[in-house]
Amino acid sequence: MNVVSLFNGMNTGRQALENVGIKVNKYYSSEIKPYAIELTQHHFPDTIQVGDVTKWKEWNIDWKSIDLILSGSPCQDLSAAGKRAGINGSKSSLFFVFIEILEHIKTLNPNVLFLQENVGSASKLDVGIMSRALGVYPVRINSKLVTAQLRDRYYWSNIKTKETMFDIVTDIPQPKDRGIMFKDIITSGFVDKIKALCMLQSICSAESLEKNQKSLLNRMKGRFIDGVFENNKYRTLNKIEMCRLQGFPDDYCDILTTAKAGSLLGDGWTLPIIEHIFNFIER
Repeated sequence: MNVVSLFNGMNTGRQALENVGIKVNKYYSSEIKPYAIELTQHHFPDTIQVGDVTKWKEWNIDWKSIDLILSGSPCQDLSAAGKRAGINGSKSSLFFVFIEILEHIKTLNPNVLFLQENVGSASKLDVGIMSRALGVYPVRINSKLVTAQLRDRYYWSNIKTKETMFDIVTDIPQPKDRGIMFKDIITSGFVDKIKALCMLQSICSAESLEKNQKSLLNRMKGRFIDGVFENNKYRTLNKIEMCRLQGFPDDYCDILTTAKAGSLLGDGWTLPIIEHIFNFIER
């Protein structure tokens, strides 16, 4: 496949394609965060970096050859953890750039596949706007089925669809519950929660809080951050634990600092969920 990945982050889409045995010919990545690009090129040096998504008309791509376009457009304005500016907010409105690119590809290749992801806490109004723009309604999957974290997400895709009386909907079934608990993924210590909270980019790598136990405990009580009890005090999650929460191998982010790894993992896709969706691509 020839793939365009917008807001590529830590390149979960490419890793998922590889893991399910789909051969990638060319993989174009639109990403501007330097350490995200560094991690992508470390694992897949043949990735073609094309830069800022808003400059897509300048990219040197044979658009008619694109088989799959991926988008994890920014969720900050949609999430309950944000300010709720909505789909027209300054960051989440980049979704419409994805729509522009998708519509352009469709004029050259009507059979192009797509996958768009966003937060489960998005308002019904915003979900409706995005669904009508894409021509398909999403499936809602929580990563708790395949990992140890609570991560509720919408996935819009034409990889597998069905028609209802009124709409076309994404017809990806729920993955089988793997029964992975929070206690199963920590490297040491213990936890009192069955599942970890959803990893968030802004707080998942707050290891500096460990120096201030009062501040860390306040964040934990406010359900903003998870902690592990060890050596008579709480600590934040380490790099291995964060990788496991998103379904990645323990060493996947070894080249990055804990803070940078946490930023990418907290803002990224859950690898086993994307693998599950890609398993429905016709070979």
